[in-house]
Amino acid sequence: MLSVESLRSFEDLEVWKICRDLRIHISALIKTFPSDEKYRLVDQMIRCSRSITNNIAEGYGRFHFQENIQFCRQSRGSLFELKDHFLIALEEKYISKEEFEIYDLKINSALALLNGYINYLSKQKQTYNK
Repeated sequence: MLSVESLRSFEDLEVWKICRDLRIHISALIKTFPSDEKYRLVDQMIRCSRSITNNIAEGYGRFHFQENIQFCRQSRGSLFELKDHFLIALEEKYISKEEFEIYDLKINSALALLNGYINYLSKQKQTYNK
């Protein structure tokens, strides 16, 4: 388990690692989608999954708690957007109910970690603003 003091990069953040894993799995999954979805749902899922980790990384690099929190909130929004894309994929029968449930669990786990990180940042902000 890493302590906050041992974090050297956004790549050390557990939330970033989990979201990266999700992004990698999505990249493999969307290759099974119909080719006519290439510039629709597939493109949206790629952009959305990349946005999640991109915003965590960018927020980490800002060095100001409030800015970091704001970028994490954008990541959270992208996670919810991704959840909706998976509902669409299920409704269009591009994925099975079982696949949907697996990805829904991954997204919910990422959301829980991200919310915990946001809460941590908020507490740190309050501590340093005293």
